[in-house]
Amino acid sequence: MDEELQVIAYRLESKSPQDVLVWAMEEYGSSLVLASSFGAEDVVLIDMLHRLAPTVPVFYLDTNKHFKETYETRDRLQERYGASFLQVLPQLTLEEQAAKHGDRLWEKDPNLCCQIRKVEPLQRILAEYEAWITGIRREQSPTRANAKKVEWDEKFNLVKFNPLADWTHNQVWEYIHQHDVPYNPLHDQHYPSIGCEVCTRQVMPGEDPRAGRWSGFAKTECGLHK
Repeated sequence: MDEELQVIAYRLESKSPQDVLVWAMEEYGSSLVLASSFGAEDVVLIDMLHRLAPTVPVFYLDTNKHFKETYETRDRLQERYGASFLQVLPQLTLEEQAAKHGDRLWEKDPNLCCQIRKVEPLQRILAEYEAWITGIRREQSPTRANAKKVEWDEKFNLVKFNPLADWTHNQVWEYIHQHDVPYNPLHDQHYPSIGCEVCTRQVMPGEDPRAGRWSGFAKTECGLHK
């Protein structure tokens, strides 16, 4: 991260998520985009952007393996905010992926499956922008504990904003309930982190919040975030 961005990151660290979003919009305008998986943090950001900067586009990575509840949440959000979210698809259909790499790749090599269905599509969409917004929070996992509200994304070569980085789980849900934001009902069924249906299970009390992702594998991230 260059010196100028370090100064900005230091200045925005104590600011509210709304202040970070306003600064990002003023600085990057049409070169700014929000990535959404329609999880709790992302619906908060969608609501904030609707209030502050409704022209900022929102995209989602459609792996073709999401829960039906995730697609239904997408539809409710689009209706609520009068928005049309950008669908980003993998270059391979599920049938083409199975023909090339074997059936049910997610069970044999989840890293390769995520690379094909998430990372490569993300690389394509982010190449069109100079900055992106994510719902990363530090308390979500050890791999996210050092996330800054503004940082340089070395993997995708653009500026990355994490406006909710210092928010707690309770703050996220207080916002959702206070503003009556549509959210994925799976969150009420012990799914704190929701990915593809084939790679996500319920998390029982006492387990790590991300224990439900790729259960049985030494994997807690899909490769979108370092």
